[in-house]
Amino acid sequence: MKGEVEVREIHSPALERNPLGDPPVRRTPIYLPPGYRSGRERYPAIYFLHGFSGSGASWLNSSAFTPNVPERVDRLIASGAVPPFIAVFVDGWTALGGSQWINSQAIGRYRDYLAQEVVGWVDRELRTIPKAAARAVIGKSSGGYGALVMGRHHPDVFAHLGCHSGDACFEYCYLADLPKAASALLKAGGPKAWFDDFVRRAAETKARGEDHAVIGVLAMSAAYSPNGGEALGLELPFEPETARLRPEVWSRWLEHDPVRFVPRHLDAFRKLSSVFIDCGTRDEYSLRWGARMIAEELRSAGVDVLHEEFEDGHTGINYRYDRSVGHLAPRLARG
Repeated sequence: MKGEVEVREIHSPALERNPLGDPPVRRTPIYLPPGYRSGRERYPAIYFLHGFSGSGASWLNSSAFTPNVPERVDRLIASGAVPPFIAVFVDGWTALGGSQWINSQAIGRYRDYLAQEVVGWVDRELRTIPKAAARAVIGKSSGGYGALVMGRHHPDVFAHLGCHSGDACFEYCYLADLPKAASALLKAGGPKAWFDDFVRRAAETKARGEDHAVIGVLAMSAAYSPNGGEALGLELPFEPETARLRPEVWSRWLEHDPVRFVPRHLDAFRKLSSVFIDCGTRDEYSLRWGARMIAEELRSAGVDVLHEEFEDGHTGINYRYDRSVGHLAPRLARG
């Protein structure tokens, strides 16, 4: 590697005393480009958001024959394909597996943590160019969703956005998991009983394949329909005994759906300098269609958006960061 990765600790007042008891101090991998240590130059920054069940440390995972994302970033910079930048691999892990990068009374203030505290820390501690035009936010899956959340709420912080296979069009990407979760929760005796057993099993042996749909529904409920009076502080979008949709709760989920909030917040998205959106044509969660809907809305509103599709599914697609970084990094302000 021509540059280097260091892991720094970022303390978040926004995450102190969060409902899940997750740590307010987050170990955060940061990639520094070649020449950073010996020079005085300031650099733009790209913030990378992991998907559901990820963490800051997961960006450093290695697999045989395939570079991880920091290594991909290093190759792009070393080859001259993109100009150098600082990469920040933000940690948004929660006890439920993820935060969707939003503020929720059942999870914590992860949107504030990212947009205010992580960015503020990076600009204080590193030689960045501290303005929106020199910042991008990129993520995949729940991280891609988080990037869209930043575009909606914080175009004054991030002027460039990349969304890989982001959660969107909730009818297509979430509905199929609701009856699966309903069955498991009914058998266990409710969300808290299921979750306690899941945590025990995962610690003693490993999680089962069928657990993913259940923990995902619990995490999304905590993000989109928090309720302090219910178990785990969340309200399920279906009736426990019949799995019948509860319209009053499901409507709360839909308020968070990008295919709905993007059209309502086009003034914010028009402030962005560039947007990259992609999804695989074989995405197992049918996220291709939400990506198309969002790209169409943004393009119609005059936003500079590049939308691509590729022949692959939802997992094992870190190679697509070469495309988003290759598109966005040259557009970052450098002074």
